Amino acid sequence: MFDKLEDRGFDVHCLSHAKAILGVDFPDAGGELEGALLATSIPIEEIIGGGGGEAKGTQRLRKALTERGWLKTTFVIEKRINGVQRESQSHEVDHVRDFGDAGRIALEIEWNNKDPFYDRDLENYKRLHADGAISVGVIVTRGRTLHANMRALVQRFLVERQISTFEQLSEWRYLPTARQKAAVELRMSRRGQSFSDAFTDTFVSDKFGEATTHWRKLEDRVQRGVGNPCPLVLIGLPDNIVTFNEGRSALAEIEG
Repeated sequence: MFDKLEDRGFDVHCLSHAKAILGVDFPDAGGELEGALLATSIPIEEIIGGGGGEAKGTQRLRKALTERGWLKTTFVIEKRINGVQRESQSHEVDHVRDFGDAGRIALEIEWNNKDPFYDRDLENYKRLHADGAISVGVIVTRGRTLHANMRALVQRFLVERQISTFEQLSEWRYLPTARQKAAVELRMSRRGQSFSDAFTDTFVSDKFGEATTHWRKLEDRVQRGVGNPCPLVLIGLPDNIVTFNEGRSALAEIEG
């Protein structure tokens, strides 16, 4: 299970017997996840010009999961004493696959959030598992290579398209704030960096910094026991999902 993902460079880490549980109780789940994830790609133009909100690549992955029956679900857990409700908690999960009597699998995608979102997801899974609402929790996030090589990916985009000014970047739908522009100009004047280096360092630090959701931050938490004892499957997206051959056609989806 998940061999195809690992062969493609995805990080995969299963905890608390999650792989055994999936293999026995949910034999179709692995194939469904692999099918959606192996089809995932993110044009570099979306990373550069995506702006705020959820990335289009994440939206396409969500759509692929939804089409396979992984649906947004709100769990409501109530505590009653002699028929009187004393406590009620709700937990919303973006993707839940209901396998009937076998149980349910929950999945969250953390492409580029602040890293405390991991604590929320893992604690939700822990509570839902303790209450018998889910059997396994899955988190999909930026993998080791995607996080480590983000600078090289952005740099490649600038070099291949011979971009050396903000005006040229605007053609790819990147419009810097005054602060971002000043930060790039400061690097160029004080450090003697080229526009390419200054922009890349500023952009990656701003948008994909160490305090965002990526593989090491997730591993740190599960190693500390956050989410335990819920069976977990952690999946990291590799750098090879980023593509460079779409060109300006990738902007159509961003603008749409």
